Amino acid sequence: MINITFVAVIAIFLGLLFRWSFNALLREEWQVIASIPMSKEGPNTWQGLNITSYGLILGGATVAGVMVILILLGAVGVPAQMTILAIGSLLMVCIPAAKIMAVLVEKKPGTFTVAGAVFVGVFAAPPLVWGLGKVFGPSPDLGVRLPAILAAPAVAYAMGEGIGRLACISFGCCYGKPLSECSVLTRKLLGSWAFVFSGKTKKIAYERGLDGVAVVPIQAMTAVANTSVGLVGVLLFLNSYYSTALILSLVVAQLWRVWSETLRADYRGEGRISAYQIMAIISILFVMGVAYILPAATASQPLPPPDLTAGLVSLWSPEVILFLQAVGMATFLFYGRSTVTGSTMSFHVFKQRI
Repeated sequence: MINITFVAVIAIFLGLLFRWSFNALLREEWQVIASIPMSKEGPNTWQGLNITSYGLILGGATVAGVMVILILLGAVGVPAQMTILAIGSLLMVCIPAAKIMAVLVEKKPGTFTVAGAVFVGVFAAPPLVWGLGKVFGPSPDLGVRLPAILAAPAVAYAMGEGIGRLACISFGCCYGKPLSECSVLTRKLLGSWAFVFSGKTKKIAYERGLDGVAVVPIQAMTAVANTSVGLVGVLLFLNSYYSTALILSLVVAQLWRVWSETLRADYRGEGRISAYQIMAIISILFVMGVAYILPAATASQPLPPPDLTAGLVSLWSPEVILFLQAVGMATFLFYGRSTVTGSTMSFHVFKQRI
């Protein structure tokens, strides 16, 4: 019962968050949350560095994903120190990969791609887990926990990816096709749910001039689809279906990426089939192979059922709390500094208040 209650509470919270976000984040005032004066342009004006909601939301989504990993692995008895080291190492690979892969595919220095980061992370995770097992020394049940250790980040990815799509709404990136270019059936199904962005600094405006135009709400669709898969994955994990949670969370999320790109209008690189779709397909094949191998290697030593209470308690320690704060701040600073928008500001004194 506690497992179902836990998932239901998260689902209610996400439902309320999405209801607000799908309306508010379309507006231009939710793109930039602060601007820092960097260099003086004139006697009373400064050039500013914009700090975006995109970075703030991605920071929150990353922390949410990391918390899911800590809870799930804590529930199966994986030491928090190992989990923290694994997550930190993986993030050090994936966060820069988000920019590097975007530059390689889209040839644009001021953009990021979660798809590229996930592609790199999928292949980096198994050898990373193996290496950490060596670092932490021989353990009689570490090998048995391997399906859970690989399933937890897959579930967390689906959750984090879904929440992170709210960042795309705030910045106006990863946007859908205009409804006018879609089939009659698509227009009927999505007409009342269409997104209309406002603000000339949103990517949908400066890249395609589609501000004020009804477009497919693909970011919202991806947010709902991925978090739904992630919630089911959490429930499967907590009921000891580790390989199923791994396959469902990562494979279904990647299949959704392959299909959803057919409804997107943003630039995804050259070619009818994007590089990101190819990466998703390769990731699916790799994960299916891993999921096929793992049960045979560990079936003789089954794990005890996960203890959700132990997973939740594992969050309440100074090192975990500090680690979550560091992850959130690092992600926010990396993604939140806008390189494609700027600001000009001036300062003055209210003389009547002196």
